[in-house]
Amino acid sequence: MKKKYAVCGVSNRSLKMFIGPMLSTFSNQAEIVGLLDIDSRRFEVCKSKYPELAGVPEYGADAFDTMVAQTKPDVIIVTGRDDTHVTYILKALQHDLDVLSEKPMATTGADCRRIIDAESKSKGKVTVAFNYRYAPIHSRIKELVLEGKVGRVTSVDLNWYIDTYHGASYFKRWNRVREHSGGLSIHKSSHHFDLVNWWTGQQPVEVFAFGALNYYGPDGELNPKKEDGRHCATCEVKPDCNYYMRWSSRSKEVHVVDDHIGAVGTVDAQAPYSEYRSDACIYDSQIDIEDTYSVNVKYNGGALLTYSVNFSLPYEGYRLAINGTKGRIESMEYHSSGRVPFPVPVQTIDYFPLFGSKETIHVVHRQGGHGGGDPTLLEDIFLGPDPKRPYDILSGSIDGAYSVGTGEAVWKSVKENRPIRIEDVLAST
Repeated sequence: MKKKYAVCGVSNRSLKMFIGPMLSTFSNQAEIVGLLDIDSRRFEVCKSKYPELAGVPEYGADAFDTMVAQTKPDVIIVTGRDDTHVTYILKALQHDLDVLSEKPMATTGADCRRIIDAESKSKGKVTVAFNYRYAPIHSRIKELVLEGKVGRVTSVDLNWYIDTYHGASYFKRWNRVREHSGGLSIHKSSHHFDLVNWWTGQQPVEVFAFGALNYYGPDGELNPKKEDGRHCATCEVKPDCNYYMRWSSRSKEVHVVDDHIGAVGTVDAQAPYSEYRSDACIYDSQIDIEDTYSVNVKYNGGALLTYSVNFSLPYEGYRLAINGTKGRIESMEYHSSGRVPFPVPVQTIDYFPLFGSKETIHVVHRQGGHGGGDPTLLEDIFLGPDPKRPYDILSGSIDGAYSVGTGEAVWKSVKENRPIRIEDVLAST
């Protein structure tokens, strides 16, 4: 039966990840009945890209109840700025509606607790779009763990590398303010923590972390000029900015596409969405988050995670090892190979039994965002979970809460220089 969907946050992510596929691949299962956003310009961009939505009603940020009353949706899709998620999730649950939320589910553990409490009293259900679980490599790793290849998981090493193109983008836009994003230990690392939680089948208990702002902000060593309020499009010192010149040239600027707003250049740089620009200077003093973390996490099943992430590196990808009582799994990914300054191999999985010979596992890779995970996630959302898959993969509110809770514990541990217990961050959850 076709369901009716209303979208809260008509962002670039909502257009690419949900609206486009709903109008094409899943048009028999989904109907878009309402669009809600703080900025009417986004409605124009959306309907210009998808003219078939011309007649869909538009609503301001404070008109959620009116939208529900007039359009009677079955599901609310939440894809606005991270700190807006909790508002629309709670409102949807009050109306007994199902919710599909982009990650992170919220930006604080307290808001996650509010969502879980509200869900327990509602007929609605929360789904969090953790698409990285669906990447073929990641699903196969889960299967190997379930097959008992490594035995009981004892430790995980996960090192995530973000290159200067992608990493700098977080410091040009709203992510750079903790109030809006929860910091990168939540906005970005919640993806990674969810993977480890899911792979191990365990829940995080306690976190200790170190972190710093090493590359960005006014004290960044490559800052060509200490002056706030600059923007790349109009900056007179950008020829002296290594981050800018690495990916652009004197005659042509390369615009980093913002998942939630769109690149400057999508609209006039002098009249961007909501008086917001995604080319703010990466050396601005407004930045109040970290760009480097080293983290230890203890799990309730005995596993220990050693995790690091750095947002200013020469190439992008990750290095993973999962150790257990019967063996070890390793994998190395190079992301966006066109930006890696050397030839990169196809990603495989190496399995080392505790007593035996190494086995290399080749996985069929799929097209699509997030390592090929996006298309399969959307199938589970709009067609229902694959009945042939013998394990759970679609994420709910508890999954969303543990990933956010771990991320908040990380930055709080950095600030307070002490271990942080997840139960203290998430309280009643």
